Amino acid sequence: MQSMHVGVMNGFSYKEWLIEKSNSSFEEANLDERAQVTGFFSCGSDLRRIQLPSSGYTMANKTDKYTGDLRTSEDVESIAATPAIREPPDGGRGWLVIAGCFLGLFSTQGCWATWGIYLNHYNHYVFPNQMTTLSWIGSLWLASAVVTGPFFSYLTWKIGYRWLLFVGIFCCTLSLMLASLATEIWHLYLTQGFLSGLGASLIWFPCITAPQTWFEKRRGFGVGLAISGSGCGGLALVNVAQAVLEKAGYRWSLRALGFISFALLSFTALVVRPLNPPQKPKQIINFAPFRNMQFNLLFVVQIVTNFSFNIPSTFLPAYASYLRLDDWTAAYLSSIISGVMVMGKIGCGFISDRVGRANMAAMVIILSGTLCLALWLNAHTRASVWAFAALWGFFGGGYMAMIPAVLAQIVGLEEIESANGLVFFGWFFGGLFGSPIASSLIDENGPTGPHYDHAIIFGGVLMVFAGLLALVVRIMRGGINPFRKV
Repeated sequence: MQSMHVGVMNGFSYKEWLIEKSNSSFEEANLDERAQVTGFFSCGSDLRRIQLPSSGYTMANKTDKYTGDLRTSEDVESIAATPAIREPPDGGRGWLVIAGCFLGLFSTQGCWATWGIYLNHYNHYVFPNQMTTLSWIGSLWLASAVVTGPFFSYLTWKIGYRWLLFVGIFCCTLSLMLASLATEIWHLYLTQGFLSGLGASLIWFPCITAPQTWFEKRRGFGVGLAISGSGCGGLALVNVAQAVLEKAGYRWSLRALGFISFALLSFTALVVRPLNPPQKPKQIINFAPFRNMQFNLLFVVQIVTNFSFNIPSTFLPAYASYLRLDDWTAAYLSSIISGVMVMGKIGCGFISDRVGRANMAAMVIILSGTLCLALWLNAHTRASVWAFAALWGFFGGGYMAMIPAVLAQIVGLEEIESANGLVFFGWFFGGLFGSPIASSLIDENGPTGPHYDHAIIFGGVLMVFAGLLALVVRIMRGGINPFRKV
């Protein structure tokens, strides 16, 4: 394939030359049918590349013979006005962005990690024996936490990261303060469930997207470091929530989380920015990533995993109470999961940059499901429950870090915002229905007592299945050679 390089010629701008040239056939270039004319043009101080089809194709022609190529002079005008895309610096200001993302996820996901404590407390002391009804609070949080996903690309262009984050601060803080005043379960549906989840959604998507744009060679490590904030937040805030709950009651426990969230998220809103300005989307919801089969499989992975991924963090404290372990053991199980998730997110992210992110993604998801079936199902002592919590935290944390890292490889940075929004929206269905299904399977108030094994098998089988789908993605990208870095 040949190429022709042109610039600004004899005072005749490339843009004018291109529009003029487009009205004649490119047959004169004597190129193959699918050859391309590759041009450079000057746009301010930036040098950008565009590609045009050749052989019998004109700008006036409305036929989209080669998907993604320019067709009209308006397209050329649009390209000329588009700022150059900056390459990820793999550091610099990116580390400040990572710090902001870390604290944003520390706050929002840390508050979510405390849900198991509140669920257990509500079920025993505030709204006794209403586990299934109460589980919908967590389900509403999980569903609301991804509800803005499909609109994320449009929202970032329309109002920008800063205002998204400011609105998120307002929702997260207000929800916890209002939840502390609740007297009915439906009050908690609206506050600790929906409003808190909506605020978390407005924080989550900027905080997982920004690190992907600032890092390339160390993307797995950068994303893992940012997402490890959720594990650190769980480790710290679970203990804060439990301590304040015991000393001052659950209402002041919720208020304490509200004050902490406001402080940490304020820093997040000040420093988290994308590397490049968001581009105007062609539509409010960009479905373009669904043209990619690997993306479709990753979307299904997200749907399947979220029916099962939150079962341990939600029900493990209640399972410990069922085994008649003390309250602090139950609370610390959530802390252990969150704390080890930090090592899982950073460690798996670091290793994945060397062994392949798709390889690591498939491995950690399959192992997470295997742990449920092999270890949790047979965990009846304090030591075995502790062991499961630690191992689940590591591999579950690895799963959370790997999905964004693999996603950037699959779709590229050009569509990363819309792809992030869509792929994490896959959590909506499992988030909304996963916990109630698990609670129904447990059947705590049934005639034969709770059956946690039913929920454990349900979660484990789904995670293994999702891991096999992730393995298909890995094979599509790199073939069947297990030693190839993919």
